[in-house]
Amino acid sequence: MLWYIVKLLVLLPLIGVMAWGSLKFAQKMQAKMGGSTGGKSARVIETIMLSPTQKLAVIEFHGREILVSASRTGLVRLAEAPAREQGA
Repeated sequence: MLWYIVKLLVLLPLIGVMAWGSLKFAQKMQAKMGGSTGGKSARVIETIMLSPTQKLAVIEFHGREILVSASRTGLVRLAEAPAREQGA
């Protein structure tokens, strides 16, 4: 019984440190692979929840604003317009 408690006291923190280390490593690799190539070409301007499974989103992409419906099944483009000025 004593041997079991000693193993538990040694291995449990070791497993916790290994899990924490793998998460930190994954974050570091994701930041490195994420591509810090400059500005992003797409950004979400506004979202509105219609129901728990569906929302409307306005996405700016290469000088255009695109209205999309996002649900469990995917995205559907509803409308597209030229982007508004930032100061307006």
